[in-house]
Amino acid sequence: MDASCKAKQAQMKDSFAPLKDEEQKYERIIQMGRELPKLSPEFKIPANIVKGCQSTVYLRSYLKEGNVYFQAESDALISSGLAAILLHVYNGEPPEVILKCPPDYLEELGISSSLTPNRANGLYSIHLRMKQEALRLLMETHRK
Repeated sequence: MDASCKAKQAQMKDSFAPLKDEEQKYERIIQMGRELPKLSPEFKIPANIVKGCQSTVYLRSYLKEGNVYFQAESDALISSGLAAILLHVYNGEPPEVILKCPPDYLEELGISSSLTPNRANGLYSIHLRMKQEALRLLMETHRK
C-alpha cells in the first residue's frame, strides 16, 4: 500500500545523493523552498499555521479522489524547503499511507542532524500536522 510513498522517498534520496556536504544540502533545501508554489492568501489563516515551527508555516490540506493534497508556504525559505521535502513524498497519497509511511528518508538524508534543534522540531511538526490532517480527512470520508 505504501509502495508509492517508499518510491518517492527513494527519489528524494537520489536527488540529494550527489550533494557532498551540509552546505550543498542547505542550498538544495532553500532552492526547493523557492520552487514551492505560493499559497493563496485565503489559506493564510491562523487555523492553517503549523505549531512548533520557528517561523510561520502555513499548511493547507484537501482530499481529491481519495488522496490527500497539501500546499504549504513559510516566511522562511528553509522552512518552505523542509515543507517541500515532505510534500514531495506525501502529496497525492491516500490518508492511510500518510499515516503508516514514516519519513525514514529524512534520517537517511542526514537532514535532521544538520538542522538546528528548532528547525528539526519544525520539520517534525510539519510532518505531525500532515498526519493529523490525513486522519481528519479520513474520518470525514467515513462519516459520509
